[in-house]
Amino acid sequence: MAIQTPDPKRWLVLLAVMLAFLPVVLDMTILHVAMPTLTQALNASGTEVLWIIDIYPLLMAGLLVPMGTLSDRVGNRKILLTGLIIFAAASVLAAFAQSAATLIGARVLLALGGSMIMPCVLGLIRKTFEDDAERAMALGLWGTVGAAGAAVGPLVGGALLEHFWWGSVFLINVPVMLVVAPVCWFLLPRAEKTTPGKWPIGQALLLIAGMIAVVYGIKAGFGGKQSLAVTGVVIASGIAVLALFAHKQLHAAEPMLDLSLLSHPAIVAGLIMAIVAAGSLAGVELTLAQELQYVLGKTPLQAGIFMVPIMAAAAVGGPVAGYLSNRFGLRLVASLSMAIASLALALLAQSDFNNPGYLVPLALAVLGLTLSIGLTASSIAIMGAVDASKGGAAGSLEATGYELGTGLGITLFGVFLSGVFRRAVELPDGLTPDLAAEAAQTIGDTYIVATRLGGAQGEALIAAGKAAFTQAHAVLLTTSSAVIMVLAVVVFIALARHRASAATSHH
Repeated sequence: MAIQTPDPKRWLVLLAVMLAFLPVVLDMTILHVAMPTLTQALNASGTEVLWIIDIYPLLMAGLLVPMGTLSDRVGNRKILLTGLIIFAAASVLAAFAQSAATLIGARVLLALGGSMIMPCVLGLIRKTFEDDAERAMALGLWGTVGAAGAAVGPLVGGALLEHFWWGSVFLINVPVMLVVAPVCWFLLPRAEKTTPGKWPIGQALLLIAGMIAVVYGIKAGFGGKQSLAVTGVVIASGIAVLALFAHKQLHAAEPMLDLSLLSHPAIVAGLIMAIVAAGSLAGVELTLAQELQYVLGKTPLQAGIFMVPIMAAAAVGGPVAGYLSNRFGLRLVASLSMAIASLALALLAQSDFNNPGYLVPLALAVLGLTLSIGLTASSIAIMGAVDASKGGAAGSLEATGYELGTGLGITLFGVFLSGVFRRAVELPDGLTPDLAAEAAQTIGDTYIVATRLGGAQGEALIAAGKAAFTQAHAVLLTTSSAVIMVLAVVVFIALARHRASAATSHH
């Protein structure tokens, strides 16, 4: 067998694809701090706010697997370049959106572009680096860029909002894309091995339709916008569509998503960890960003700086997780990191953010570190449970779990938060029923109504909103702490068989 000479440009290729990947991750978190400003500027309702943030990770979750299989058929270079162009165009559209609806549409296009970029980045790293040690290093660097990008998002967002209007958080993608697209055009290999066969577009549409129906049902139901009957029908039809998708996958000659992978307990445990850890991270960040700005009156930049410990710690979690699981075993590291994250959340629920002292930044750092160790451990569990030939399928499954977690985290946190907020808020007297109903939706709505009222009545309303939000956010963090503690136990049990079965299969 002829030994392949490594591509001399391989580290340049890595640099190019990492740059392409950066805006995609930035866009997941950059909006967290911009949300209060944006809500006021577009007069967006609570439901619209959730859709603006959420449609991006949710559509990405539905599109990653289809786009991954499409790029195997057509070639990574073509799909990546197309994705970059769509992403740049959508960023311009989002920046100059005049209404919440236009912005949601632009976010749909951003998700389409992003879902074309993400699988290609991993595919290109896999193809460019033949040597195992080099590939591990390349994937490590890529992971750090991912974590750092998500970490810097709120800071970049805050800094831009300090000086420019909210649209600048989208516009920043355009210069990056203008540099990256030509670089990728020149550096990426023209000739690629592709997989023959048709691309099953019908399966892709089923997956996306099912996921959006379920999430829309959850949002509309808890948001109290629709009757229980309507919500039930929407959620049930979403689940039915997903069941049909699963049935097709199990019986197709060339399935888009290899569902037989779910027969490994380690993969199931890894997926649950990916969904819960990504969801908690996104949900907590979004809740904090609102608490810091609406309740404590911090600027977007100050809110971004306050959240630095959670991000910075999350960025180093990857390498730490690899080291610890080689040393102490995956089962212990995965379940312990989740248990510690749960305790950090419980501490934050009791903390006073007005005088954070050392405890709050420390708890935030511990939370960021342990959740990110949990995410990397989920990756190790999933990738370690399959043969190399199924690495791509397992990778797209994991990335889907990650995006789905982010989308569901934001949905459930947002929906739960507004539910507790509605019950907790004690509105001042003298509001018309319409205004009272609007003001009690979310703290963003409280501010919009208070601005219209002005004067003493407006101030009283804002004070009521702040008190209710602080209460709601304590309930939310305590609940998610309990959920993560249960997860730690589940992971500990699920991975027990994983070690035993791994040990027996070698004898």
